Amino acid sequence: MAASLSNSVTSLSSSLQILDSSISTLDDGVNDFPRLCKVLQTTRHFELLPEPTVHEAQQSLLDEITPSIAHLLTLSQNYVEKLSRREQALRAKAELQEGRMSSNESRQKPSRGISTFGDRQKGGSASRAADLRRLIQKKERLKYAVERLELQSTQRERQLRKSMAFQ
Repeated sequence: MAASLSNSVTSLSSSLQILDSSISTLDDGVNDFPRLCKVLQTTRHFELLPEPTVHEAQQSLLDEITPSIAHLLTLSQNYVEKLSRREQALRAKAELQEGRMSSNESRQKPSRGISTFGDRQKGGSASRAADLRRLIQKKERLKYAVERLELQSTQRERQLRKSMAFQ
């Protein structure tokens, strides 16, 4: 009886060791279970949308942006036209200034010739030379006035065309 009891204790002790090793193996497997759940869990990073939904979103975006783009284009065109008109006005002004400078130069050249001519003349021809000088200066002033009026006329025509183009 003691032998059979000893065999039973040995068998029981062996069973306990096997059971202990099984528990530790199971514990190792279950210990990693939360991490495995996290790894195996699927996460949707991108959602797939139906094509009509995408087209509707594109159309709404286009409807939202189009008026702003049209407004900005209009503003930029108006500004470019304004700069163009300013450039034309500056060119006309430069032409006017060039006309003034050339008329001043032409006035100075003949007046020198007349003064030397007047210096050569005696008596009555000196008054005639002065009259001639005044007439030449008057002619130059009138010529300058005509050029200025012509330039102003062309500038007003441009402005009128521009204003008619806006309407």
